[in-house]
Amino acid sequence: MPDKEPRAELDARYSDERATAMPWTDAVTRLAQAEVYWLTTVRPDGRPHVTPLIGVWADGALHFCTGAQERKAKNLRGNPHVVLTTGSNGLREGYDLVVEGEAVRVGDEPRLRRLADAWEAKYGAEWHFDVRGGAFVNPGAGEAVVFEVTPRTAFGFGKGEPYSQTRWRFA
Repeated sequence: MPDKEPRAELDARYSDERATAMPWTDAVTRLAQAEVYWLTTVRPDGRPHVTPLIGVWADGALHFCTGAQERKAKNLRGNPHVVLTTGSNGLREGYDLVVEGEAVRVGDEPRLRRLADAWEAKYGAEWHFDVRGGAFVNPGAGEAVVFEVTPRTAFGFGKGEPYSQTRWRFA
């Protein structure tokens, strides 16, 4: 679904009068090229938990992996709602992206093999994964479960000239 053009809205309250809404295809290119993402999950007591991680864009969704006993995986067992962010730390240049959705576990082994290949192609041999038992396996790091986040709503923040805020809504 997210590979189709969602409805893009420029929020004039937070955008320069010269700004235009970024096309979703441009946002997808930025999401695919990003190297670091920040994942926000919700702890059982309602407090947020934020952690940096790596991931890949494939099949219309962002994908990340984590150890099954890590805090983020434990949080997802109770609440699948997440936010993934990426961008730059500069104030006057760059573009930040925020993706809201639900993290859904990926267990299909042929699909996991394609995702493992995508991880290695993006991040290098250090991030090689084998696939066994519906999970990624790295000889040095152990087992990792894989999640996909299909965007429900996404936001883009242009920084600098012109400043802009775009919201993409998915059907």
